[in-house]
Amino acid sequence: MSSKLKVFAGTKSLYFGEAVCKSLREDFNHEIDLGKMKVDHFADGEFEVSYEESIRGCEVYLVQSTFPNSDNLMELLLMIDAAKRASAKSVIAVIPYFGWARQDRKDKPRVSIAAKLVADLITAAGANRVITMDLHADQIQGFFNIPLDHLYASTTFVPYLESLKLKDLVVATPDVGGAKRANKLAKYFNAPLILCHKQRAKANVVEKMVVIGEVEGKNVILLDDMVDTAGTITKAADLMMEHGAKSVRAVCSHAIMSDPATERIQNSRITEIIFTNSIPYNRDCDKVKVLNVAPMFARTILSVHSNESISEHYVIK
Repeated sequence: MSSKLKVFAGTKSLYFGEAVCKSLREDFNHEIDLGKMKVDHFADGEFEVSYEESIRGCEVYLVQSTFPNSDNLMELLLMIDAAKRASAKSVIAVIPYFGWARQDRKDKPRVSIAAKLVADLITAAGANRVITMDLHADQIQGFFNIPLDHLYASTTFVPYLESLKLKDLVVATPDVGGAKRANKLAKYFNAPLILCHKQRAKANVVEKMVVIGEVEGKNVILLDDMVDTAGTITKAADLMMEHGAKSVRAVCSHAIMSDPATERIQNSRITEIIFTNSIPYNRDCDKVKVLNVAPMFARTILSVHSNESISEHYVIK
């Protein structure tokens, strides 16, 4: 199997590619090392991707999250194109965090649908399949005309939350758009669902927020798919504490954490915020807990490679 399966990683996702390969070796007994690839930069900022080993006839998995800046997306596209032109048997884009996903519809006149555009770019570059996790909106799966495996970080979050043995638990979402995601977790824990209704003054700025539901005396799990500037999540947590919550823990798949997010988290009344390592987080904040989802991706890669089902691995679908 290992002679036909190769894993490569983009510049900013090397840590994740190495973690996936480590899991393949230690958890699944497959001796697979991260492939050799080089990215050369030109003086004007342009760059080129080249594979330093043969991938002819191989099933190639390319690990790269497309978080800011846009060079990460462009690097992934070049990786796909280079692999296709190097006669790889198939090219699978492994995208732990799928960026540009917040623009998934026309919510006002004369705007782009960036998520659809990125899906088209990945397909046009030559990808045969995409593996990603916790898309901002489920309908983005339908933007692709190639197979897409949508993984759920709940597989990793749920065991950690269970280990906390929290009583009087409620599950909340910082906005109505995340209600479906939060409702699944609430059903799993047999806990009430709390909603927050927010009004935005503009992008990344919350003007007003209202809590819908009873949080007094409760331990709150605040669920979201990503944290950018942390304005919404901290405002929701502080509001719930003002309404008498015992504690508020935020569970968020992707740590974009643009400034001043870390400062806001540190100064907020959030007890703990839990991320996955889909995006590297290197700031110093004692409230942040990062969980490793590389084993989940490693298991999925092996399942895809051997044409086995992956749905049985999910805790919450």
